[in-house]
Amino acid sequence: MRLYLVRHGQTHANVARQLDTAVPGLDLTDEGRAQARDLADRLGGEDLGAIYTSDLVRTQQTAAPLAEMLGLGMVVLPGLREIQAGDYEMSTEWQPYIDAVIRWRDEPHHTIPGGDSGAGFMERYDAAIARIASDGHESAVAVSHGAAMRVWCSASLGLPADFFDGRRLDNAHVVTMEGDPEAGWRLLAWGDEPVTHG
Repeated sequence: MRLYLVRHGQTHANVARQLDTAVPGLDLTDEGRAQARDLADRLGGEDLGAIYTSDLVRTQQTAAPLAEMLGLGMVVLPGLREIQAGDYEMSTEWQPYIDAVIRWRDEPHHTIPGGDSGAGFMERYDAAIARIASDGHESAVAVSHGAAMRVWCSASLGLPADFFDGRRLDNAHVVTMEGDPEAGWRLLAWGDEPVTHG
C-alpha cells in the first residue's frame, strides 16, 4: 500500500514551545487550520481509501478538511499518538525528553519518567501501522506527530540515522512510503523531496 504519514498542523503548544503529548492536547492555531486546508488541496487528488488520526484533537483537526473533501470518515487509532512526555508534560525545556528518546537507539527499554519506553512506543505504533495495512486500502493517510514519526521512520525504513537527523519535520509535513509491515516500508518522498534508493 501507499501510506502518507502526516504531521499535524501548528498548535498553540507549538507556538509556546510546550511538550504537549497527553490526551486531548491543544487545538490548532489559525495557521494550523490553514495548513490543514492546504493539506487537503495537496492530497485531495490522491485515490485515498481511508484517513487515520491519533486520539489527540490536533490530528483530527488537521485531517478534517481532507476528510470533508473526500467524503471519508476519520478512524481514530490511539497508537498513532505522540511519544508520551510523562513528567515533562507541558514543559518548555525539551532537552531531557530529546535525550531520553535518543537513548532508545541503544537502550530501547529506557523509559521517559512517567511516559513511554522505546520498546513500548514502538509496539503501539507498529500495531497502529499494522492495523492500517490490514484494512486493505491501496492508499491511505495517517495524521500523527513529529517525534513519533521521526522515531518510527528511523527504526522502520532502513535508512541511516543521519538521513533523519539532517531533515526537518515541520507541521503538516508529508512522508510518503510504500510497502507493508511484513515486506517492509520504502520511503518515496520526504515532504517535497523525492527519495531515490541505490
